[in-house]
Amino acid sequence: MRGKNVELVLLERVPMSDVLQKSQQAKEISKFLITVSTELKNKGLQAMADALREQQQLIISANKKDLLQGEKDNIGKALLDRLALNEQRIEDMAVGLEIVINLPDPINEVMEEWARPNGLNISKIRVPIGVIAIIYEARPNVTVDAAGLTLKTSNAVVLRGSSSAINSNKAIVSVLNKALVAAGFPLNTINLIEHTSRETVTELVTLKQYIDLVIPRGGAGLINAVVNSSTVPCIETGIGNCHVFIDSSAKIDKAIQIAINAKVQRPSVCNAAESLLIHQDVANKVLPSIIKEYFANAVEIYGCAQTRKFSDKILPATDKEYATEFSDYKISIKIVDSVDEAISHIDKFGTRHTEAIVSENKESIALFSNKVDASSIMINASTRFTDGFEFGFGAEIGISTQKMHARGPMGLKELTTYKYVVTGDGQVRE
Repeated sequence: MRGKNVELVLLERVPMSDVLQKSQQAKEISKFLITVSTELKNKGLQAMADALREQQQLIISANKKDLLQGEKDNIGKALLDRLALNEQRIEDMAVGLEIVINLPDPINEVMEEWARPNGLNISKIRVPIGVIAIIYEARPNVTVDAAGLTLKTSNAVVLRGSSSAINSNKAIVSVLNKALVAAGFPLNTINLIEHTSRETVTELVTLKQYIDLVIPRGGAGLINAVVNSSTVPCIETGIGNCHVFIDSSAKIDKAIQIAINAKVQRPSVCNAAESLLIHQDVANKVLPSIIKEYFANAVEIYGCAQTRKFSDKILPATDKEYATEFSDYKISIKIVDSVDEAISHIDKFGTRHTEAIVSENKESIALFSNKVDASSIMINASTRFTDGFEFGFGAEIGISTQKMHARGPMGLKELTTYKYVVTGDGQVRE
């Protein structure tokens, strides 16, 4: 069979009721969460943090199953690192929840208030979005971040992780849900879709009657597939072809340190640098050290003709490499003759995520900051700081690369909308 008939047969093979059931559950949970006090939400968040610490060995054991399968599937060193959990990473997740506890609850905040000449009083009040579906790859820490941020903002959540992390995600959600029940929340406050076929995504992103917002987190393939098939509003996140530009006025040690950190500190994440641009006036001063460090960290380098003069191990860079989000131990390098050429290169190949300039020249910094189109501009700092935790949000639901509603790391306020409450005293419109 061909076309639509094949699609129908595929859909019949998966438990569609699981997607529908959990979306319906989330809708009911959202009606409860809108009534919950800040005190109870914080109690739930602390219970979640405590449970992560208490059950860390159970979670690590489940994670080992995913890591073993990942090794069998040969998913690569960088993705295995993204997937891996240990005691420190679980502690970091718990600390992230505790930071969220200490952040102000945005729900019911009066954003603006004014009176009209006819005596009407108008208030603009922050409210939850409702039910948020999060579709993500590999990283089980997203499960905790998403659960914590949505709870604090009185949003219900439906999680759909990838098959590579399914054991970790199931263990984490089970631990968190039990903690929430003990704190006074309903069963299944956090909803995880355990079937990881593509068809579950297709159904989830078209359930407009239950889902209010979809946030895909992962590579370009996942994000584009979700955005193109969804009938629910989406926020595009995470595609990060990030650049570091070393200007002619850059301090050499600072430039080298930032270039190395942005690439090798954790290459699998979306805020890692994928491309390095170097002003021709300082190329001879910085490139030998940077290349040496990259090779020492097993980074594969693609470079322009000028860059390849520094090492015969550097591979030729084409537009394909300059446009690629490697998420791996790979980087492209280009030597440029000006700030303007660097900006033009970023404009052509960037993904509006994070762009960095290393410079001591105020005019160059101002030009770069004003003209580069990205959610975050780093001045003399690594791209790796574009992160909810580093921004003081406790965690993030994703890094938005679009311009409507939310941009950059999405914390609590980005998971809210607003409504107008108009108070009168019998006024009628003439």
